[in-house]
Amino acid sequence: MDTIKTYKKVNPNDAFVSFSISKMEDIYVKRNGQVDEPHRHNFYTVLVVNKANGVHRIDFNEYQMGNQQIYFVAPGQVHQVIEHEQSSGYAMTFSTEFLIENSIPLSFIESLNLFHNYGQSPPLLPPKEQFEKILKFGHEIYALHKSESNMKELSIGAFLKLLLIECNNICAINPLDSSIDSTGNFTLKAFRNLVNESYKEEHSTSYYAEKLHITPDHLNRIVKSSIGKTAKEYIQTRIITAAKRLLFFSDLSNKEIGFELGFSEPANFSAFFKKCTSLSPTQFRNKEHLS
Repeated sequence: MDTIKTYKKVNPNDAFVSFSISKMEDIYVKRNGQVDEPHRHNFYTVLVVNKANGVHRIDFNEYQMGNQQIYFVAPGQVHQVIEHEQSSGYAMTFSTEFLIENSIPLSFIESLNLFHNYGQSPPLLPPKEQFEKILKFGHEIYALHKSESNMKELSIGAFLKLLLIECNNICAINPLDSSIDSTGNFTLKAFRNLVNESYKEEHSTSYYAEKLHITPDHLNRIVKSSIGKTAKEYIQTRIITAAKRLLFFSDLSNKEIGFELGFSEPANFSAFFKKCTSLSPTQFRNKEHLS
């Protein structure tokens, strides 16, 4: 049913490799300028783009690639880089295994306002001075990766953590504002996990709030303070992203997709999809396959 090309390993030729970094200009030359098909990874991707001219598509949202941008792609997101000319910068990929092996807790990654599994994933646009600092971290990581230094993986992990912290400090929305107590991070993580497990069957905020033993208003406050959207909007975004992937990558009918995503009536799915995207499922499918 799902025909999305998926890269499961950071290095398909070596299952033990959990981190990789390449110069974007080298990737362009290696591919002879050809565009890869839309695909997804089972690992994290960070693009530190120094110069570029093209388009980066992430979960069917298009972002114009330009100078001094940083992109974050979470595991499972469908993306495609379309370069109109050779770019320069760094493409880093790393798995959860790399984080664990180098003493970077998963809770650290989850607390950042950088990797958005669903919905909009626009590039970070740092001021020049901060971008140069982040690019310098990229230089250090690349040099270490190419070296034979002792404990180089730990060193790479340290620089990667500094890079991500610097990027997170630029974000307009803090992971959790000061009015949210220390349980907010735990609640947000639990909410996200619950949505990922149950979004096909359960679409209401009240269901997830009850599971978390809090009121819907309290849940909305935590989610809104963290990611800038309500719990309901987050749930809807998860459903819409799944619907878009199925419409593009599968041969299921609109009715079958609606049923797969918990809609008992095809009309309800079509109305929901159009309300969220301004397109009917059929219009979306036709538009994407023509693009």
